[in-house]
Amino acid sequence: MSDERLKRDIGPIGLIALAVSGIVGSGWLFAPMLTAQLAGPAAIVAWIIGASCMLLLALTFGEIAAMFPLPGGIASIPGVTHGNIVSITMGWTAWLGYMMTAPVEVEATLRYLTLYAPWLFQTSQSQYLSLPGAFFALGLMSVFVVLNAFGVKLFTLINTGVTWIKIAVPLVITAMFIASAFEPANFVQPGGFAPYGINGILAAVSSGGVVLSMIGFRHAIDMAGEVRNPGRSIPLAMILAMLICLLLYVGLQIAFIGAVPSDAIAGGWANLHLTHSGGPLASVATALGLLWLVSLMNSAAIISPFGSALVAVGANARLVMAMTGTRLIPAIFGKVSRFGVPLYALLLNLVMGWLTVLLLPFSEIVATHSSLVVFSFILGPVAVVALRKLAPDYPRPFKLPLVQIIGLATFILATLIIYWSGWNTIRVIGLALIAGALLFAVRIRHLPASDFQYRSAIWLLPYCAGIGLISWLGSFGGLNILTGGLDVAACVALGIVAFHVAVRSALSQTEFNSQAEEMLAQLGYEKDVLYNLDI
Repeated sequence: MSDERLKRDIGPIGLIALAVSGIVGSGWLFAPMLTAQLAGPAAIVAWIIGASCMLLLALTFGEIAAMFPLPGGIASIPGVTHGNIVSITMGWTAWLGYMMTAPVEVEATLRYLTLYAPWLFQTSQSQYLSLPGAFFALGLMSVFVVLNAFGVKLFTLINTGVTWIKIAVPLVITAMFIASAFEPANFVQPGGFAPYGINGILAAVSSGGVVLSMIGFRHAIDMAGEVRNPGRSIPLAMILAMLICLLLYVGLQIAFIGAVPSDAIAGGWANLHLTHSGGPLASVATALGLLWLVSLMNSAAIISPFGSALVAVGANARLVMAMTGTRLIPAIFGKVSRFGVPLYALLLNLVMGWLTVLLLPFSEIVATHSSLVVFSFILGPVAVVALRKLAPDYPRPFKLPLVQIIGLATFILATLIIYWSGWNTIRVIGLALIAGALLFAVRIRHLPASDFQYRSAIWLLPYCAGIGLISWLGSFGGLNILTGGLDVAACVALGIVAFHVAVRSALSQTEFNSQAEEMLAQLGYEKDVLYNLDI
């Protein structure tokens, strides 16, 4: 291991492919049915709402990542504006969420492989891998580490090729479903276009796979330290990737709703169950007699998760690298190999990911993953507003318009998405934060309090407690005390107050200048990288 720096070998096409690959993972195989069960035909609206929320969230990070093209931006960016305590909190929850990405995609791959290798799981209905299946999963995750270990150029080349396949197959499925069987009556019956009302649509956004899929744009942020011309490439990649994937998912959702056999929804969309071993899309294709399409899906069901896991493994290593600057994770995991990759971070995540596969059921991994990641993103809207005051003269290759309005609106939306995930998931987030706090206390027990910016984190505890209390009393898995929109109103009020307090709690100008320079130095950048982004 040497003192090499990360290599800026990712061009705009490669970065777009990274974001698209993160968004189009295994979600497209199951999300059309999951969202339809929760929202009926209005699942189409859920995709538009979810993608719009995620795009706004992406753009808040887009401005900052173009200014500060740092690796592991989800952990690095909070430290620039709010110091190391907030950076540790966001980085910790992001790491836990990211760490579940590869296991989710690997298990999705293995579930399709059970068609040919039923021995991978303990039983046909089990959420736990068998012992041979667990070692098979370890071997597959090790492949992702090896492919990442030889440098970002090889990694992006492989991913770009895989991404073309991941886009093409859903488009073929959409076209064939519409051409073979499209029933307009499915969009208005049974129960009308939105049989479960606004609650069903919002539940589909948070729990139906919409956020889980769309939040994959984050990889463009975390790989920013290796992007050529990041000032233009990062915002462009996130916008184009989100639009491409929105069109893909909405088209697939429309085709699925129109092609579902009418007898399958006779009991209502909530009772829709398509039990084909190849998944809901394969079930519809079989009913339509498109058996060749089922074979194509089976192949894509292995390729799509493979590409997403490959990208997630690389991005998560950059996140660990950034977290070493907060001292929560030992500095050795931030070292870069002669190929320009954080190899020790890759190995750490391999071990943690395998333990996740062994110890947690698949449904729990999926439910927790997206909410942990969304929570770690809440500082983006705060930071982009705070930086307008802290760094007014810094170059902004991409400048978000109406920043105060969009920042506040996006913070509230992120708060609502976390709330809509339900009380059970929010409890897990709370436990994760407590575990992180205990680890932090152990790691810093010999360090002086003056080393940490506690004042800038003063809003975090009341904010987290507020979401927890509203969720416990609310109508998404809680006690149903706050109903009839009172729970949403409470989240909006909490978001407004927390946002303004968080913006006002940003570092002082002196602290910011020192923090920005120190962080860049720790990550191996010269100070003038801030003023010369076209590199």
